[in-house]
Order: sequence, then structure tokens, then C-alpha cells
Amino acid sequence: MDTSAQVLLIGAGIVGCSTAYHLARLGVTDVLVVEQGPLFATGGSSSHAPGLVFQTNPSQTMSRLAARTVETYAGLELDGRPCFHQVGGIEVATTPERWDDLKRKLGLATAWGIRGELLDPRQVQELIPQLDPARIHGGLHVPTDGIAKPVRAAEAMAREAERRGVRFAANTEVTGFDVQDGEIRAVRTTRGDVAVRTVLCCAGIWGPKIGRMAGVSIPVQPLAHQYAVTGPVPGLADARGEVDQPILRHQDRSMYFRQIHDRCGIGSYRHRAIPVDSNDILPTATDGTEAPSEGGGWKGMASVQPFTPEDFAGPWDDARALLPALRRTEITEGMNGLFLFTADGMPVLGPSNEIGNFWVAEAVWITHAGGIGEMMAQWLTGQVPEIDLRQADLRRFEDFAHSPSYVAERGAQSFREVYDIIHPQQPPEHPRPLRTSPFHDRQRELGAVFLEANGWERPHWYESNKSLVDGRDIVQPGPWAGRYWSPIVGAEHQATRERVAMYDMTSLSRAEVTGRGALDLLQRLTTNQLDRPPGYVTYTLLLEPTAGIRADITVARLDRDTFQVGCNGPRDIAWLRGHADETAQVRDITGGTCCIGLWGPRARDVLAALADRDVSNQAFRFFRAKRLHVREVPVVALRLSYVGELGWELYTSAEFGRRLWDLLTEAGAEHGVLPGGRGAFNGLRLEKGYRAWGVDMWSSHDPDEAGLGFAVKTDKGDFVGRDALLRRREDEPRRRLCCLTIDDGTVLAGSEPVFAGGAPAGFTTSAGYGHSAGASLAYAWLPAELARPGTSVQVSYFDERHPATVAADPVFDPEMRRMRC
Repeated sequence: MDTSAQVLLIGAGIVGCSTAYHLARLGVTDVLVVEQGPLFATGGSSSHAPGLVFQTNPSQTMSRLAARTVETYAGLELDGRPCFHQVGGIEVATTPERWDDLKRKLGLATAWGIRGELLDPRQVQELIPQLDPARIHGGLHVPTDGIAKPVRAAEAMAREAERRGVRFAANTEVTGFDVQDGEIRAVRTTRGDVAVRTVLCCAGIWGPKIGRMAGVSIPVQPLAHQYAVTGPVPGLADARGEVDQPILRHQDRSMYFRQIHDRCGIGSYRHRAIPVDSNDILPTATDGTEAPSEGGGWKGMASVQPFTPEDFAGPWDDARALLPALRRTEITEGMNGLFLFTADGMPVLGPSNEIGNFWVAEAVWITHAGGIGEMMAQWLTGQVPEIDLRQADLRRFEDFAHSPSYVAERGAQSFREVYDIIHPQQPPEHPRPLRTSPFHDRQRELGAVFLEANGWERPHWYESNKSLVDGRDIVQPGPWAGRYWSPIVGAEHQATRERVAMYDMTSLSRAEVTGRGALDLLQRLTTNQLDRPPGYVTYTLLLEPTAGIRADITVARLDRDTFQVGCNGPRDIAWLRGHADETAQVRDITGGTCCIGLWGPRARDVLAALADRDVSNQAFRFFRAKRLHVREVPVVALRLSYVGELGWELYTSAEFGRRLWDLLTEAGAEHGVLPGGRGAFNGLRLEKGYRAWGVDMWSSHDPDEAGLGFAVKTDKGDFVGRDALLRRREDEPRRRLCCLTIDDGTVLAGSEPVFAGGAPAGFTTSAGYGHSAGASLAYAWLPAELARPGTSVQVSYFDERHPATVAADPVFDPEMRRMRC
């Protein structure tokens, strides 16, 4: 047994083997993989997973990871046997709603670079003869999808890793950790202690238990998922191999199907959620007497629970309705296999907040494991992962999202919604309300329609503003883009530009950075010049070492050693803390404070009637900060605007929030003040050209490509990403984020493919209607040669092409006169 390793991986399932394989390919071979069970049929989820790989996903990140996984698996074989059967995948629609959704998913596939096509019912039946074409409207076919052989792929990758020097230790259970000064010095196992530099937990359903040993919370929930195998199916008797037919998803009934020689494997999510406490999962994976397979061999696996036929009765009827050939066979065996689910359906990856060298790769399915192993290897070796992992970063979750009750409830909801048609704005049902601003009661009185983000209840529009719609020509989006929409959104948008509105901005994350080293910390991490006198506000960027945009933030210098930083979430705050030393303190102040955005041409009239300081343009300039009182309420006022109008962000402690709301409402009555919701807010910022990090740009893009070069001052001195950005600037940008107007007025939803000359050329990001500009707008990533204003392109929306034109950015008030008056 080794007594030391540079990197120790816990778990030799598909994720551990993939990470070890890719670490070895990067030249890192002082790696030890410990597995509590046998190699490589460990008895975890990888051992019983049926291996279906459907690549198309609303998330570009997940689609890219799946596509990279296909590349990895397809390049592997074990003793002459393939590790991936690229037979293609088909999703069928039995309802008009699902057929529309498949048209949307074809757009997603195209946007993310995955080839697909829509098939009519007869074309689907040609590929899957057992299917009844009369029951479907058609199908989405992706030829590069297929079936992975997880155990075989894991062993193939492990063999190559071993050939390069990686070690694997079977029957070696982790029993604890030696933690000193916030880092793991050694991993304790049943075969002795191992001194380590870095630990990666990819133990699957045992991950939460391993995390607790180290003092790390891993917010995942194991749930049982039903999988059954039939006897011989008519029509499959002459199958040439294990699998010849495409894999099939019947998402209207939350089911999938795969061929296994002359039989059929059927998976179902159409049953009650069956959660399992991670403490109750046995530590021993399997007795190792038989290798598991999709057709059985599940004996002794702790990740497999007894099949519950009563849960499968309805799905079995649905299966035989779609595939009538199944009526001539029976279920011969089945299982309830354990998988991990998270609150948002995404994996949890990366370094933990609690322990500096304890990393996590959990809730990873076979579909993405090959790609995630490669990205984790890059990340562990100090590189920036080639595929942006912002949506899967463990640090995206705040403390409340680690609570067992939250993880259990949201994890169960993720299970139920695996195959549902989920709108990007669809809020979770429970637990709500969870996080509310001090204005919540007042907002309810005004008829606020709340959606949810990161636990926050956020008004999307207010029914109290319904009368504003009268006399206005409000363009209405179609059924999908208009799913969570009201004409009131357009009226609030226009009224904000006409008079003044109050926006609840409390949900935006905020940090306070203090200490004699605060300025130095922020200067090292950001692109803009922050060494300015107290009272200045600066828009700036956090870059990766590769010059990719890690985040955009706003920094207000309140005094010599105190800065208020507006962030995108806890991940940004973790980044600041991770780079701070004893001279700088980073404190998350989000929960103890609140904010109202007071914006519109009459905003000064409202604030001047209440403030104890001069708020004229001469005394309170644009992008400045002041501490003042709004009557009795102490406020930090930042003169900036994300909607492109005159106004301020007004911050105070939570205890004064309701009083601040009431004072502004009372003083603003004579000026026509109104509450504004997130729907109007998004449209206002869109027509003003303000980017939203994580939606419009992320670490794949640099500031110049994103149109944010103005926020970079390379002459200020060194900062993270500076050298890489200067190297990039030696060449012209290859792509740009540009504004499109949709010529026929169709309102898009975002993530649609853009075509030029009949070929895919890019994809949209933010989209909506500019109710002041009078145009349907979308931002899109396009090759630089197509990004010139006036260029004609097409956008595919639900498989229909719509003409669009590249527009000068922004389309509203490009001189910024309205904000600076």
C-alpha cells in the first residue's frame, strides 16, 4: 500500500477512472485511486448504470461535457471490445407540447454544435421497428448519441492510467482524514495512512459520508431509479450484436429504452421519489463474485435496492403502448438503482470551501463522466478547465442549500423533473418562501408575482400596475417566451423610462472587503483601476489566468480601507476569500442588507425630498458613492443604473428596509413612482446593452470579445489574466458578442442557433423585447466577420428561421445621456 501520493482519488467508478486517465495524459502520475470494493465492477452507480448517452441539454456546459464524453468513450476499447456503441439516440413526442419541445431541443443541439434532425413517425419506426408510429408526432434523432459500457470504459481508462504510473488500490476503505490548519495532510484507510497534497472525492453515493469525515458538506441526495429488463422481444431475435437500434426516450412518460441483444432494458422516472439516507448505504460495494451488466448481475451491490413491481406497473403499461412488441414478453428482472441528485439537477464539482485541498466530483452521470474527468484533471493541475464549469461549481450553493431538508426536497424535485419540459424561468415549488427581502410584505400587498432565484423571492411584475397597460401598445411574446410574462411587464418597462420606479435588488450578492490589504487584493484580482479616492464606484471584471471572464463586479470605495463589492453569487465571494491574506477581510453582507434601485427621469426628485445631502448632478456625479440619510434611514447610495436611467442603488441594513420602501413610496407618489419587477428590469438592461455574466459571457470569453474592453486597464499594473489578455490582443478577436434585432418581431427566449449562409454560425444568449426601443432583441455570439452592424443572419426558433440584423450596440441611448443628467 502506498504511503504517499500527490493526488488521491476516492472511488474507482467511472468518474475516478476518467480523472485518473486524464491526469496521466497530462503527465501527472503520482496518483493513487482507492476503492472500497473490487476493481472495476465496484458496485457503485457506475456498475449498474444502463449507459445511455443523450448529449442535448439546455445547458451548453452539460452538452459540451457530454460531447467530450462521447469522444472519450468512442476512443476506448478493452481487449478488443468497444466501450461505446454509437447507435444514435431518438426522443419521441406523443403530445403536441412535446413535439414543440423537440423542435426547441433541435435548436439547442444546433446551437451547441451537435448534429440532429427531426424525423416523422415512419422514419422513427424505420430505426426502431417495434414502435407504433400512430402514437407519436415524430422524433428528434441525434446520430452521435449512444450507449456506453461504464465498467468496461472505467477499466480501459484505468489500464492506460496504470501504464503511465497511476496506482489503484482495491478493497481499501477510507476511514478518516488527518486535517491540520484547514488542509488534509493524510487520508486514513483500512490499509494504512496515505500522505497527500490533494484529495478528490468521486465516491458517488458514498460521497456525502466521505465529505462528513473531512468536515465538508456535499449537497447531494441519493434516490432510487427503476430499471427493468424484459425477456426476448419479437423482432430482436436476429440482432447482430448487443445493440443495433438507437436508444429511445419517451419523455412524456418519463421513460427510456435500450436494446440488450434480443431483450429490452427500460428505465423509468415515473414513480414516487424514493430517497435513501446516505448513512444507510452499506460500505461494502459488492462481494465481487460476478461482474454486473445491464441485463442483471446486480447481486450484492449496495447501490441496488430490491425492485418494487408496484411502482413499475404504470410504466410497463406505457412501455407496451408505445412498443406493442413488448406485449409478447414479460419483465424478467429489475432493480431500484441509486443515483445522486442535486437541488438544481447539475453536478457538484471543484474545491470545497471548508478544506483547502479537498475537491469534489459528485452527482456525475455516465453521460458526462468522460468529459468531467478531463475537466477535473485540468482543474486539479492548475489549469482553467477548457469547458466552463460555473453551473456545476460546488461553491455555487450557499449555506441554506446544504441543509439536509433542502437537499432532500429539491433533490426529489430534480428526480421528478428529469424528463419534464422545464421553462428556464420555472420556479421550484418547495420550500417557498425561503429568502425574502424586508420589502416582501409590501410587495405582496401590491400583488407581486414572484419567481425564485437562489432561494430569493423576486417580484417579476406587480398586479397593482395593471392599469398602466391601458392605452399602451405592448408587444406580446409567443407561448414559450411568454410563459412567465404579463403585459404589465411592458408597461412597467415603459413607465420606468417615463417617470420613476423602485426595483428590489436585495438578491444580488454583496461583499464587504476591508483592511489595509483590501485595495491590493482587489487590484490583483480585477481588471479596472480601483486606486481612486473614496467615493468612486468602478465596474470591473474578474478574469481567469487565461483571460476568460470569471465574473463582472461593481466595486465602491467607501473609505480608505473599506470596499463594497457587488457580486454574482457565493462563487465570487469564495474567489475573493481564496486570494485574501491576513491583511484583508472578506465578509458576505448580503443577508444583513437590502437594496432598492430607484431609477427613472424623476428619481432625483424623489431622493432629493428625503436625503440629508445634495444629490444634484454637480454634487453627486455618475458612478460615485456617498453615505447619506434618507430621513432616518442610513444609506449607502451608489449612483449607477443597470436599466440605463438616472438613479441610484440605495443600500441599508435589513432592519431599515421596510422604512426605506415606505419613505420612497410616500415621497414618490407625486412623481408617479411605481414598483418594477424583474421582467421589466431584464428588458431595460437588454436594450441598454448591459451584459449578464453567466448568461451573455463566461470564462470561455475574454473582455474584448464580450464588448467589455472598456473595463480593462492593462497599464494599472499586474492582475490575474493580464498577460494572457495582452497575448490575445496580438490577434484580432475571432468572435464577438453582438446585438441582433429580430426583423419580423418574433420574441426569442435565448439559446437559439444563428445561421449565416444557411450554416450554423453562433447562438443567442439573452433575448427579449425592448419596449422602449420598439424591437425584438437578442444578443448572440458570432464570428467577428459577421458582427458588423447591418449584417443579415437568421435565427432558428422552434425550427423556424427568422430574419435578423446585427445592430449597433446598444440600441437605446448609446450616448448614455439619460443616466448622466
